[in-house]
Amino acid sequence: MAWTKYQLFLAGLMLVTGSINTLSAKWADNFMAEGCGGSKEHSFQHPFLQAVGMFLGEFSCLAAFYLLRCRAAGQSDSSVDHQQPFNPLLFLPPALCDMTGTSLMYVALNMTSASSFQMLRGAVIIFTGLFSVAFLGRRLVLSQWLGILATIAGLVVVGLADLLSKHDNQHKLSEVITGDLLIIMAQIIVAIQMVLEEKFVYKHNVHPLRAVGTEGLFGFVILSLLLVPMYYIPAGSFSGNPRGTLEDALDAFCQVGRQPFIAMALLGNISSIAFFNFAGISVTKELSATTRMVLDSLRTVVIWALSLALGWEAFHALQILGFLILLMGTALYNGLHRPLLGRLSRVRPLAEETEQERLLGGTRTPINDTS
Repeated sequence: MAWTKYQLFLAGLMLVTGSINTLSAKWADNFMAEGCGGSKEHSFQHPFLQAVGMFLGEFSCLAAFYLLRCRAAGQSDSSVDHQQPFNPLLFLPPALCDMTGTSLMYVALNMTSASSFQMLRGAVIIFTGLFSVAFLGRRLVLSQWLGILATIAGLVVVGLADLLSKHDNQHKLSEVITGDLLIIMAQIIVAIQMVLEEKFVYKHNVHPLRAVGTEGLFGFVILSLLLVPMYYIPAGSFSGNPRGTLEDALDAFCQVGRQPFIAMALLGNISSIAFFNFAGISVTKELSATTRMVLDSLRTVVIWALSLALGWEAFHALQILGFLILLMGTALYNGLHRPLLGRLSRVRPLAEETEQERLLGGTRTPINDTS
C-alpha cells in the first residue's frame, strides 16, 4: 500500500528531528567560548544542563496532548478525550531512570563520536530482553535470542572500531573507552525504565504524549533543582568547567551569551526532542511500530554520514560492519525478518510468534524513545 503525503511527512519528520537531536547536542559540545569572570576559552561541556533542556522538550509534549484533547472535545476521539484516571506519581520511577540514563549519555557524548554514541545505544535491546524475561515473565523466541547475540557482536565490532580509530586531542583513547562504557551503562538504566513503564504504566492506557510529557515534567523539575548542589560538588578531571565542579550552569549561560551558536544548538536539541516524540508516536499509529524501528535505524546512518561530512570523526570500515550487525540484531529481535520469510516461503508465521509481546516491538513501543 502506498503511503499518503501525511505519512511520508511523519516519516521524514521523525528521521530529520531524530538526527538533529544527536547532532545538535554534539554541535554544542564542539564549541569553545569564554566563561564567567573572564575565564579563558574552553569547550562547552555541560551535559546535565543539556539534559535539563532535553526534559524541557519532553515536557512540551504535554502541551501537544492538551491541544489534541481540546481538538477532540465534542468529537468521538476517545483515545485523547476519555483517558483512564491514573496517578501521575507512577511516572516518577521511570522519570528518575530517564534522568539518570540521559545524563550519563550526555556525559558520554562529550567523550566519543556522535555515530558511535548512536550505534552503541542499540545495547538497550540486550538488557530490555533479559530484564523482560527476569521481571516480567516474558518468553523470548529463538529469533529474539539470536537478535540479542547479534547485538552483542555488533557492539564488540563498534568498540573495536573506536579502539583502532585515530583520536585527536578532543577525543583521547581513554576518554573514548570511558564514553563507550558510559553509554552501555546508560542502556541498562533505560532498560529498567522500559520494564517499569511496561509493568506499572502501560496497563493504565495513558496517551503516549501525556506519558512523555509527565516524565519530562518530573525530569525537568528534579534535575533543575539538582543543578544547585552540582554547582558545589567537586569533580576533578571529570569536570569540563573551569571551577572543576560536577556542573556549572552559570558558566554555561556565560558561554551561551558569548557564543550565540551554542544557543542555536541547544534550541535545536530541545525542539527536536518534542517533534521527534510526536512524530514517533504518530508513525506508530499511522503506519506501524516496525516502520518506526526502521526509521530509527536509518537515523544512525544519517548521523554517521553527516558526522563524516562535517569532519567530526574519521572514517573506519569496521563501523560499517558493526552497524550492519547491529541492524541485523534489531531486525531479528523485533521480528522484521518474518514478513520477508513469509513472502519467500508463502506461509504465515506461527501464531505464537506473531502474538509474542515484546518491549521493543509489536504494538507497544517505549514511552520515551528519545535522543
